[in-house]
Amino acid sequence: MKKLDLDHSTILVTGAAGFIGANLVLRLLAECDGTQIIGLDSVNDYYDVSIKEYRLQQIEEAAARSSCSWQFVKGNIADAELVRKLFAEYRFQVVVNLAAQAGVRYSIENPDAYIEANVIGFYNILEACRHSYDDGAEGVEHLVYASSSSIYGANAKIPYSTEDPTEKPVSLYAATKKTDELLAHAYSKLYQIPSTGLRFFTVYGPAGRPDMAYFGFSEKLRNGEKIKVFNYGNCKRDFTFVDDVTEGIRLVMQGAPERVTGEDGLPVPPYAVYNIGNSSPVDLMEFIGILAEELIRVEVLPKDFDLQAHEELLPMQPGDVAVTYADTSVLERDYGFKPSTPLREGLRKFAEWYGMWNRK
Repeated sequence: MKKLDLDHSTILVTGAAGFIGANLVLRLLAECDGTQIIGLDSVNDYYDVSIKEYRLQQIEEAAARSSCSWQFVKGNIADAELVRKLFAEYRFQVVVNLAAQAGVRYSIENPDAYIEANVIGFYNILEACRHSYDDGAEGVEHLVYASSSSIYGANAKIPYSTEDPTEKPVSLYAATKKTDELLAHAYSKLYQIPSTGLRFFTVYGPAGRPDMAYFGFSEKLRNGEKIKVFNYGNCKRDFTFVDDVTEGIRLVMQGAPERVTGEDGLPVPPYAVYNIGNSSPVDLMEFIGILAEELIRVEVLPKDFDLQAHEELLPMQPGDVAVTYADTSVLERDYGFKPSTPLREGLRKFAEWYGMWNRK
């Protein structure tokens, strides 16, 4: 791979007001020197906009202390003209595409949002990267983009390896993420765009997405409502703390796949895919128990809280899978990195933030 220096470079982060995007920007502001960071986000109302505004405020405060520069642009990657203008103005060296319509269940009800953001929007990013090389310009040195563990579908083989087949998604969301990987591979082959896809496994942490189970569970338990536990609790998830995810992204950003020629004399696609997961799946019921204990610790829930009385066991939801489990051996081989934050430590940090959020 080709080593890139992020210092004094120009970086585009799409989805910069989102959970992973905002945390990545904060990491770059803290760890880079003299870097110009442009954030792009539509700040849509898929979930509570006040959380996105909170994240952007955190970034503004961090930028004031950083040697890096930060500029936020409100807009949609599905707006091809806006994307073209940004690429022409800033001439990005590194592009991190985290903008997407997320959520397995929402994709069943609102497929249009997924085609617009995850397919058309990503196509616009690829086209802009392609044309960044026009007239002999050096152009984009590395495109890093978000994929998802959802593309493994109901794969019975675990842990999930990036070498496993992913042609049978069980949700539209997963199908759009697989489409992104296929498009990236084709553009890497045709236009020699160094690209790396990252398959994230159930990312959680402070100021996360309210549509994620841990956040939704916390809301319902705090309000005395029952939580819906699907597949009667017989699920395992590879929960990955957001700080581990952003560290993985930062490392991968610095390692662009090489442009090389194969034995047949034709260019080999400068393309890679990695899993980013904790490689330690946890039973859903255990997860819920630890979450409740941490919410009790920060006094979001009372000490005598009866968790079992607030659980409603239900069959599996359409589009869901029973187990997610990341094989991160390729990430470890190439970058010497493996996510390792223990679940309780990560949920404790979320609970502390959640308690603060609800007291403000």
